[in-house]
Amino acid sequence: MLETEPIQLTSILIVEDDSAMQGRLRALMREVAGSEARIDIAPDLASACSLLREQRPTLALVDVRLPDGSGIELIRRMQLDSPDTQAVIVSAFAEEETILAALRAGAIGYLLKDREDIELVLSLRSLQRGGAPIDPMIARRILGLLPAAATMPTPAAQDAIPAPQLTNRETEMLQLVSQGLGNREIALRMNLSRLTIEGHAKNIYRKLAVKTRTAAVHEARSLGLLE
Repeated sequence: MLETEPIQLTSILIVEDDSAMQGRLRALMREVAGSEARIDIAPDLASACSLLREQRPTLALVDVRLPDGSGIELIRRMQLDSPDTQAVIVSAFAEEETILAALRAGAIGYLLKDREDIELVLSLRSLQRGGAPIDPMIARRILGLLPAAATMPTPAAQDAIPAPQLTNRETEMLQLVSQGLGNREIALRMNLSRLTIEGHAKNIYRKLAVKTRTAAVHEARSLGLLE
């Protein structure tokens, strides 16, 4: 997962107009956050804006398409109405334009509704550890948009600032990240525990001076550390 600040899941807002999906997300968040967490549901943009101002939730799960507007526009409004609220898109849509617009608006994650409950639970639990959940397929698409050759530094720049050194394990892990694999899949591929994988991830972020796995792959490629 991406690396951000851990989120205390004490108050959650679910912005979703489908009643069945409302119930599903409520049950998933109850499993993740526990019985004491406050969970509110907004079926449209107007009620979501009202709840954001009143409750200031720590997390908002937002659908992209709402009856009266766009979930992405809601995330933009959060920066003013509730700047401490972190937003994760939960959508059936995975078009590149929509994904990038959501992330630019301030979403820290993008999940797909058609995933199994256990996959969504694992992704959402990562928020409590400072993760920012991105569906592996979404991550692969984002990484595919990053040009590798266009950002290669000149020899003079390489001489001026020594490139950080990654261990073989860290390079191997970053290669798997660039293929869109999540931490669980990487742990299985490398025959390591998830805790060890998360430790490697933190070392990579520190060495490359980045905060997300997407940025780590982009930076490693720009420095010639990753093909």
